[in-house]
Amino acid sequence: MLRLTSALAGLATATAAIAAPPDTSHAASHPGYRQKPAAASARHAPPPVRDEAITVFGHGSTRQMTSITRGMMQQSVPGTSPLKVLSELPGVVYQSADPFGAYEYSSQIFMRGFSQAQLGFTLDDVPLGDQQFNNYNGLSVARAIISDNVAGVDVSQGAGAIDVASTSNLGGAIEIHSLDPSHQRGGAISQTFGSNSTFRTFVRLDSGDLNTQGTRFSVSYARLNGNLWKGAGYDHSDQVNAKIVQPLAHNSSLKAFFDWSSIQQFDYQDMTMNYLHTVGPDLANYYPDYSAAYGAALGSYRPALLKTNDPFDAAYYAGTANRVDYLGGITLDENLTDRLNWKTTLYAHDDAGYSTWSTPYMPSPNGAPLSQRIQTPGIARGGFETAATYSIAGNRINAGVWYEYGNFTEARYFSQAPLLGQGTLGNPTGGFPSADVFATAWQEAFSSNTFVFHLQDTYQILKNLTVNAGFKSMIVNAGNSVPTQDLALNGTAIAQGHLEASNAFLPQVSANWRFLPHHELFFDVSHNMRAFPEDGYNTNVSATPWTTSQAAFQSTAANLRPETDWVYEGGYRYTSPFISALGSLYRINFSNRLQLITTGAAIHPITAVQNVGGVTTNGAEASVTLRPATGLSIYNSFSYAHSTFDQDVVTATGVEPTQGKLVPNYPQFMYKGNITYRIGGLEVHVDGSYLSHRELTYTNDLHAPGYFLANFGTRYVFGDAGPLKHVTAGFNIYNLANKTYIATTNELGNNFVNTGYNYFLMGAPRQFFGTISAGF
Repeated sequence: MLRLTSALAGLATATAAIAAPPDTSHAASHPGYRQKPAAASARHAPPPVRDEAITVFGHGSTRQMTSITRGMMQQSVPGTSPLKVLSELPGVVYQSADPFGAYEYSSQIFMRGFSQAQLGFTLDDVPLGDQQFNNYNGLSVARAIISDNVAGVDVSQGAGAIDVASTSNLGGAIEIHSLDPSHQRGGAISQTFGSNSTFRTFVRLDSGDLNTQGTRFSVSYARLNGNLWKGAGYDHSDQVNAKIVQPLAHNSSLKAFFDWSSIQQFDYQDMTMNYLHTVGPDLANYYPDYSAAYGAALGSYRPALLKTNDPFDAAYYAGTANRVDYLGGITLDENLTDRLNWKTTLYAHDDAGYSTWSTPYMPSPNGAPLSQRIQTPGIARGGFETAATYSIAGNRINAGVWYEYGNFTEARYFSQAPLLGQGTLGNPTGGFPSADVFATAWQEAFSSNTFVFHLQDTYQILKNLTVNAGFKSMIVNAGNSVPTQDLALNGTAIAQGHLEASNAFLPQVSANWRFLPHHELFFDVSHNMRAFPEDGYNTNVSATPWTTSQAAFQSTAANLRPETDWVYEGGYRYTSPFISALGSLYRINFSNRLQLITTGAAIHPITAVQNVGGVTTNGAEASVTLRPATGLSIYNSFSYAHSTFDQDVVTATGVEPTQGKLVPNYPQFMYKGNITYRIGGLEVHVDGSYLSHRELTYTNDLHAPGYFLANFGTRYVFGDAGPLKHVTAGFNIYNLANKTYIATTNELGNNFVNTGYNYFLMGAPRQFFGTISAGF
């Protein structure tokens, strides 16, 4: 992978050296980020407005679009995941057990009832997969790009554009764009510090224009260290981003980027309602107290845990995640004529790492009553996207192909724990304990081929009426082999075999009518399909057909169908310098919904994937941003979604009464608000969000209560100080009222009923952060 990314960077450098003579036009010397026209791709930013608050609505788009600008992201603490910033949009729910959204196991986003595994994600057109914790075909947004380098995020709440590179976007799409290197030589530095010993450093260097053509590059580094807000353990990451831009003639460009990231994260303990009500929200694992974990495995518990209904599983020694990723890509965006554009992206990604979980369910051969369970996911994938756009007689015809080949490997091992008094398990992030491995439960290897073709035409029928119509064809063939498995450990033969998800015609039609100045109507209808997700045996992470036994896989494979849906949306949009408003209605008809059903303790669950049939969702959203005075902006949004199962579900144990029940994990009602005031170099903002209760079971007999969460932030630009430019100080308070609330749900799957093992993670209490930053 290192050789491949080096080759990509080398290709960009070589091309810069032999580039055609520069175009003398202003646009050619400053190509920047070129977006396609709104009607063609529905990714068009609206005209600039004064003192924009939290959202920029998709003026001119044929579907519901919202853009998050760089200025909006700067209201959050540096290092905050771009997905967390999206939580202020209507219909979007983002949850995390930490204030940054950096703890990946707890990172969870829903949009109009669709989970992150049913949405599409890209970075500069490169597919990032479905954002599951054990991602098999992509990379977490937080690891793919340093948040300080995000130029903006385009969000399609209803349905992603046809040309979005995703095989999972039953719902909307989230497209992230990175900052180009600056034309001016210099850089930026920032230092953040705060609660839980948080210490984050960011440094960026920009070369500026190296020649008259505008060749330039940037290199960035970010480092985060912080402790967990409860219990011992930490969250640590290092990340490097690099990007080079070579302008070409006719406002064309060649761009290459590279990302390296390394994370070591300790887990928060999964909670249940019983744990919450008996021990409280601060329940944590034993780390680094090895003797306490050792004693618990023998049945001797801390007094607080004796109050619970299951002290054996209320805490473990520790759980961790350790990952190293390399991601690289190169994009040629070539205007062949004034009517014909050709854009091609090549990319590659390599991921390696391991997760640990100390388990009292597996004793060690030396007599210790516990051991360490280790899982080793790995990804090696590469692909290309190429598309041509031709404009003629009011039409913009766009056609393209996306191909990706992927390898996903995963294995589960058990390593020996020392006897009490002869050492400890130590820090599980310190390296893979290969010398202590005494059992290999299984090893799996997946391979997949993805091929997607799309064709669309955007026709401007009248000056104020635009229609977009097209379709995509998708084939995803995936299969696995199980070279190693221990029947005694697993209790059954592990599923292996091939599945294909294909559909030759997935259409989409959308339109935009600007019937008066500032006023427009839009609608969109789309048919979508999601490929079968991949994951190892009994991993309780994704609703994958391969998580079960060979017998269960064979009995369902012949009749198993990929998830599909029809999405209908329509709305009204108003855009002016003083007010931006958006209202929309939508309906979703979901077929063959696959759900992960779990029973048993978190570390030793019984998992199964069930086709729960159809789901129907009806919803409405409304947003408005007011700018009543210079420097003042007020944003409010409201959303409602009624998402229910269409029928009861038949299982091996009988009929589960799910018909008419609300889909778990997503609230019916949400309110989001933000008030921002700017005067001179000072900016102050307060934002808040309300979520109604969320169901935790498929039969709705247990739910997470609703809550209101508020945050505060302020920044002041002091100006220049010697060689430093725009010296700025910032201060943020997360969870202003110190609310105790349930954040992540469904991290281990949902149950049909309240079994006592209905897991969730708590949100962080009030947190304080300060930042000093400057350019040079």
